[in-house]
Amino acid sequence: MIHPSLSTRDLTIRFGGHTAVNAVTCDFRPGELTVIVGPNGAGKTTYFNMISGQLTPTSGSVEKDGVDLTRMSASQIARHGVGRAFQLTNLFPQLSVLENIRLAVQAQAGDGRRFFTPVAKLSELTARAERYLEATKLSDKAELPAAALAHGDQRKLEVALLMAMEPDIYMFDEPTAGMSLDHAPDVLDLIAEIKHDHSKTVLLVEHKMDVVRALADRIIVLHNGELIADGDPGEVMSSQVVKDVYLGNAGEMA
Repeated sequence: MIHPSLSTRDLTIRFGGHTAVNAVTCDFRPGELTVIVGPNGAGKTTYFNMISGQLTPTSGSVEKDGVDLTRMSASQIARHGVGRAFQLTNLFPQLSVLENIRLAVQAQAGDGRRFFTPVAKLSELTARAERYLEATKLSDKAELPAAALAHGDQRKLEVALLMAMEPDIYMFDEPTAGMSLDHAPDVLDLIAEIKHDHSKTVLLVEHKMDVVRALADRIIVLHNGELIADGDPGEVMSSQVVKDVYLGNAGEMA
């Protein structure tokens, strides 16, 4: 069996007397796209926030390739190769789309603190940035300010920025939320392409079952902060315990 790239052990967080996530233990492996589902308030985004460093767990641990990330800041965790999309919205809204991506490429290359960049190096960084523009179908908007992009294109820019950082772990929290039917397939195609790189691990929080069916290699289900199911998508979604959790939400299971 492939060794886990990311693990949570008894991961728990409490807010006052409320336990939002309760002792979730789970392994995630390269080449696997895991979709995390559950009703509203199940703890999905809170679980994501602990993995990526936005929240510090009350107890338990997060490890990547044997390195303990539990008490690290979000920026430290990102430097360890854990990338979280949709926390990156318009880092530099007045800069162009190309300039935003080039800065991400520059940071990944370790040149982020250099005020002056040699012309040859700048050309190389620009060429790399343009490849991410092409991959995300944003080449025709390269010179627009990021703030001028439509919502769907801003989402694509966020994916491009994440790709430019070249993480090992990709985390997407409802990536098509608020997107038009025209733009959503572009983002889902990008995630599918990332999934096909078997050196990458992909975690996806999603409630649209058509998206889940199209992308998931595996589903885990959270309910009231607890992990109640984990496994093959067909088996998990047809299990009685999951049907019980979604009772009254039959449309989401259709």
